[in-house]
Amino acid sequence: MGQVCPSVSAEICPTHCQLRQLVLSHGRGKAPEEFPDLLFLPPEMAISILSHLSATELCLAGCVNEEWQQLADSELLWKGLCYSDWGKIDSFLPDGTTRVPSYKRLYMLMDDGASLFNGDPDSGLSFLVDKGVVGPTDRHIGSFLHESRRLHADKVLALLKDRPAVLDLLIGLLHLQDVFLPDALRRLFTEVPAPKVHGSFLEHLLSKFSHHYFNCNPDLGLSQETIYVLCYSLILLSVDLGSPHVKNKMSKREFIRNLRGAVLDAPGDYLVNLYDNIYIHGHVAKKSHYKVYAN
Repeated sequence: MGQVCPSVSAEICPTHCQLRQLVLSHGRGKAPEEFPDLLFLPPEMAISILSHLSATELCLAGCVNEEWQQLADSELLWKGLCYSDWGKIDSFLPDGTTRVPSYKRLYMLMDDGASLFNGDPDSGLSFLVDKGVVGPTDRHIGSFLHESRRLHADKVLALLKDRPAVLDLLIGLLHLQDVFLPDALRRLFTEVPAPKVHGSFLEHLLSKFSHHYFNCNPDLGLSQETIYVLCYSLILLSVDLGSPHVKNKMSKREFIRNLRGAVLDAPGDYLVNLYDNIYIHGHVAKKSHYKVYAN
């Protein structure tokens, strides 16, 4: 890969912005401006600089010349991209997978699978399972959904509606001990995309969540039924206070009065704190809460 200089001045060390400009100009077929060759840098420094590129940019960097291709194919770089975009991949790889033969190939398969998933969830999942990237069980699939940041929220929701066992696993991954109920709901809708309409799926989702929250906070003094009612009320309150189309916003007094007969085991000050949390911190189920890059 060329001679390694024992010492490199800062003047010939390219910035990450310069590298990105060079890579993109090469990808567009333009002649790059004068640029210090990575081969004049110690390999560790060159790898460090390339680690700031996306997968697409890294592939373009490999097209510069044969030596850059060797740098861009570094397993260390592609392992970093795998964990950056797909999370803890060890949690959803098929059982018995002791090592990954090629992180670059794994990344490309994951990328293809995600593209398929974002068109048709079942096809994408079948592709990933057939390629040995994701294990076949509900546990593997749940871990894949939990770790991934590249899946469209509506496609994840469509898959979960048909796989209640996977939904249960995702809810079970939430750590809710001593978490205030509105904040716990926000964690839920970070893990599971919020449905666009109220219906049977939302009722099922809140029922499962209420059961899990109750088990995580047995000393709170609220029954599972009360938690369910409060969750539904908080979603409605979020819509009421957050929607510009609702002119007459629900007051704190109205919120408490509406709940008084339905949640006898919830103290008045607890209801006050619920209202204040939504008023100050906003909706519990914003679309932007879901952990997704590709939406």
